[in-house]
Amino acid sequence: MIAVLDYGAGNLRSVQNSMEAIGATFEIVRDAEGLRRGAKILLPGVGNFGQMMRALDRLDVRETLKERIGEGVPFLGICLGLQALFERSAEAHDVNGLGVFDGSVERFTAGARVPHMGWNTVQQLRPSRLLESGSEPYVYFANSYYVPVCTATAATCTYTQPFTAVLEYGNVFGVQFHPEKSGAAGLDIVRRFAAL
Repeated sequence: MIAVLDYGAGNLRSVQNSMEAIGATFEIVRDAEGLRRGAKILLPGVGNFGQMMRALDRLDVRETLKERIGEGVPFLGICLGLQALFERSAEAHDVNGLGVFDGSVERFTAGARVPHMGWNTVQQLRPSRLLESGSEPYVYFANSYYVPVCTATAATCTYTQPFTAVLEYGNVFGVQFHPEKSGAAGLDIVRRFAAL
């Protein structure tokens, strides 16, 4: 069962629709107990980094998320759910992320139109279990902040500069785009995660 964490994100219904479309076994969970029941965890995300992390703390699930990731449970973070994996974000300097990865989420440069909104192509840097080999999926983004390219980056997108579009490190996966809004290409990515 995939535990889909409901912390109040606006894209939860779209994620739920994606799960149903691929026939995945999932449960919407709202607490640590629910996260512990999941064989996999999906963290959707839209909105503000600080608000998201405070919501996770209100639900008292921060440590459980880190514990389950540390136990090797497959984890997928979508958009802000990917950004939450890092130590901090320029969007909320006073709020700590999960700290699964070192580093900071950055804001696009002052000259860039933000948010980066719409369809864009993803370029693979190395093989990824979320992407078909050699594919360059065309997917939907909506982000003003980004994760710089790092050792866990499996694929990039370029918007004023290359940034992490797909992150993959062991059992931890993240996508900066919204697979639940990316048509057949997005459903394929969700299906690949569900099949891990």
